[in-house]
Amino acid sequence: MASMTMDGRVARLVSAAQQAQQARQLDEAARLMEEALALAPGDPRLLNALGTIRLGLGEPQAAHVLFTRAAAADPGEPILWLNVARASRDMGDDAGEQDALDRVLAIDARHFVALLRKAHLAERRGEDSRAAALYGQASAVAPPEGQLSGDLGALLAHGRDFARTRQTAFGTVIDTAMAEAFEGLPPADTRRVRAAVDRMLGRRQIYANECSGMHVPFLPADEYFDRAHFPWMERLEAAAPAIRAELQDLLARGDDGFAPYVQFPSGYPESKWSELDHSKRWSAYFLWRHGKRVDDHCARCPETAALLDSLPLADHAGRAPTAFFSLLHPKTRIPPHTGVTNARTIVHLALIVPEGCGFRVGGETRQWVEGQAFAFDDTIEHEAWNDSDQLRAVLIFDVWNPHIGAGERALINRFFTAADTSGMDPFPEEH
Repeated sequence: MASMTMDGRVARLVSAAQQAQQARQLDEAARLMEEALALAPGDPRLLNALGTIRLGLGEPQAAHVLFTRAAAADPGEPILWLNVARASRDMGDDAGEQDALDRVLAIDARHFVALLRKAHLAERRGEDSRAAALYGQASAVAPPEGQLSGDLGALLAHGRDFARTRQTAFGTVIDTAMAEAFEGLPPADTRRVRAAVDRMLGRRQIYANECSGMHVPFLPADEYFDRAHFPWMERLEAAAPAIRAELQDLLARGDDGFAPYVQFPSGYPESKWSELDHSKRWSAYFLWRHGKRVDDHCARCPETAALLDSLPLADHAGRAPTAFFSLLHPKTRIPPHTGVTNARTIVHLALIVPEGCGFRVGGETRQWVEGQAFAFDDTIEHEAWNDSDQLRAVLIFDVWNPHIGAGERALINRFFTAADTSGMDPFPEEH
């Protein structure tokens, strides 16, 4: 608010008025402030202070005149226009309140109180859609709850509930309208539209690829790939009982080939992986690792190895494939993370899955089902958990991204070969 030096007499009157106001002697406070204003007419601070007293006396019309004069004297000060809006609200003047709040937002488009009050005004006027949108905008710029006064905190909580209720009701209308259209269509024809609708309704996010290594542009950022891309998937699932039996034999024999999946060098800084670093709570038994076949492990799992040898695994010039049994022990969670390159696709074949396990890629969560497989893009944020009291086991391996053609594969491998020759490492290990 614009400053104006007060002379001694004005300052004494203001101080006395403030003391009277604190003592709830509002008539005396108003008299003293009127005297001060007579000595410094047009001072926006005095006009605003007297307007506040008049509001306390239940005189919104008089307060409105004072606040309007203050705002005219200092039009760039948001608090003055907020007070004009407050007096207008007390007078039942919706148009005046709207105009004053718009003036605040013209000064600061992210002004929390103005957005919140504008949302409340829209709600009072029955403009529910507009109110919900404005409550959402106010919530997005709200300060921490501990910094809000009781009234503002309560109004924000109400606004959030209002927006949620409105969004849920809108979602129900949309779901009902779309149900018949979706009915009978294969998932391949509905999955993307369902995700788009859920994003519009605030029920999910749309995730992008985040690659720590090679990021191939212009590929679909698909969380889970359609099975139609992998004609060998049924053959993989048919082999699941034999693969599971070989894994169970390894576990029964206590094979020492299982090792912590996350292994950082000594002195590595703290990170989201620290809890799993060198921990067998997430263990791996590698059959292929960084493009090299682990022959002794494959010899102990001949049917699994033969199945893998028959599949079109990724062959990223000595950097892939990787294939392993992944063990997630009870009460263990793998934190949200992203992978190395979207040139590949990760396949999971579920082998041992107790209740309480789950897997999220982007905005979609799936449950592993024993004997079933799925393929996903690991450069989209994903996480896994085993909240049960039993072991969870999955066979994991990588294949090429199905949207990359044979010519592109050859070029990508040529790049990695050249990079190796030069000593570069553009394709770091995942952890």
